[in-house]
Amino acid sequence: MKRMLFRCLWAVALVGGLVSCREKSGTPSAAAIRAINLNRGAPITCGIPNQKFGFSGFSTSCPASRKEAFNTAVSLLHSFEYEEAEKAFAALIDQEPGCAMAYWGVAMANYHPLWAPPTPTELAKGTQAITIAQRIPQKTPRETAYINALAQFYQDGTTTPHAVRCARFEQAMATLHATYPTDKEAAIFYALALNGAADPADKLFRRQRKAGAMLMALSLDAPNHPGIIHYIIHSYDYPELAALALPAAKKYAAIAPSSAHAQHMPSHIFVRLGLWAECVASNLDAAASARCYAESSGLKGHWDEELHALDYLTYAYLQQADNQRAKAQWQYLQTMREVQPANFKVAYAFAAIPARYVLENKLWTQAAHLKIPTANVAWHQFPWQKSMLHFARALGYAHIRQPDSAQQELRQLQAYQDTLMRQQDQYKATQVAIQLKTAQAWLLAAQGKPQEALQLMRQAADTEDGTQKHAVTPSEVLPARELLGDLLLQLNQPQQALAAYETSLVQHPNRLNGLYGAATAAAQTGNAAQAQRYYQRLLASADAPRSTRPELAVARRFLAGQQPRLQ
Repeated sequence: MKRMLFRCLWAVALVGGLVSCREKSGTPSAAAIRAINLNRGAPITCGIPNQKFGFSGFSTSCPASRKEAFNTAVSLLHSFEYEEAEKAFAALIDQEPGCAMAYWGVAMANYHPLWAPPTPTELAKGTQAITIAQRIPQKTPRETAYINALAQFYQDGTTTPHAVRCARFEQAMATLHATYPTDKEAAIFYALALNGAADPADKLFRRQRKAGAMLMALSLDAPNHPGIIHYIIHSYDYPELAALALPAAKKYAAIAPSSAHAQHMPSHIFVRLGLWAECVASNLDAAASARCYAESSGLKGHWDEELHALDYLTYAYLQQADNQRAKAQWQYLQTMREVQPANFKVAYAFAAIPARYVLENKLWTQAAHLKIPTANVAWHQFPWQKSMLHFARALGYAHIRQPDSAQQELRQLQAYQDTLMRQQDQYKATQVAIQLKTAQAWLLAAQGKPQEALQLMRQAADTEDGTQKHAVTPSEVLPARELLGDLLLQLNQPQQALAAYETSLVQHPNRLNGLYGAATAAAQTGNAAQAQRYYQRLLASADAPRSTRPELAVARRFLAGQQPRLQ
């Protein structure tokens, strides 16, 4: 890693020299442009032909003949089609090497505010591009403001934490927006910056609400702008706010039908609202579009967007009680040996899909023996993702009463938490800490220590309630508050269990286990009417035909007036 960073910094220094010697001409040298190592080629589209990515309307001082091409590139940015956006900006640079905003576009394509931090290669490329943009003299004051704002993110990129640089970009975009209040794109990119700098522990969603309000106002005059609609979804991608984004979720895929990400993104809101059929449809389209992209681009293996869609698809199928289709996604995943790029969301899908299947179905023996997938993932780089498999194994061993093996998994979870703390990744370290406490709680319960188990499980649930799920995932593998309900039910405390389930269902509406647990707990308290309501909701939500999930059989017996065998 240090050698790669040195090479990247050397390249940046080289470009600085190449640019400075040609500043008087105002056009970067061919050598400086080559040194950026731009992705090139025609942008790949899947779905409806003719590059349907929506229209942005971003004005620049670049030649008028390049206006449409620039706007297509910006529209690609707005749908997070970053590699294709870079290709489009690279084509502009080849045609108009003095167009400063084309280099700004390359730098934006390597930032991706709502995803993982740039890799060292991406960071170096973005730094080179924004440095060139700053040194080109032929640009307007507005363009200079855009370029300098993004430079705030890339400044000291190898020494300053990512979160700090995101905050600097947000502050710079706030100034830009205030300086050019009628510039629609400035407001849109400021909203994106607000979401990128949002604090995961802020349960009032201050930045997200501010971004959402700005975007909703803009949507009145530009209802089909891809950035406005896309970022509304991100701004309101929280249970408390998700209903506000439902109209945007229902139209985004049609605005940018050639974008795989645009096909997938509405499912973020569908998941938040427990709309499983809509989530399935969205991700079937997204996965098909991603496969088309992989084939069209000549990728070796699969594209990362396909695995991202499969994770959401598996989750929705499980909530519909459709084990057959959920398991088919896992089996398909097991055939994959090569995914490009093998990034954080690829690692997440490889870990989450099998963990979800076995844990949602309470297949404890299978959970205990889950294996690390053998695809081309550098697992040592992804301790949080890898922890999900060890979490599933720890729960599995606790339930089948193999405490020594469970303790071994707990030690591994502790090691991952320690690694993330050393990396100063507080969010992911907290997520692993929740898993660790949860697994410890269930092991204590198996060892006949109910009070200690409940204390730890409540701590885990309280901690999780104070954070938000990462945007890469449809949900935690198992919500901690729901697991608290499971534990209380097992310990014959149905009234408290019901309260835990109901609280969890506010954050995770229409989860199969949450609805079933609430109905079971209500029945055990003697509240038949409340149990009936939850069982009815369960059958309405988990509506897969010919499902063999035992929870549905219990619900049907109860509603038919028969006495269910409650667990």
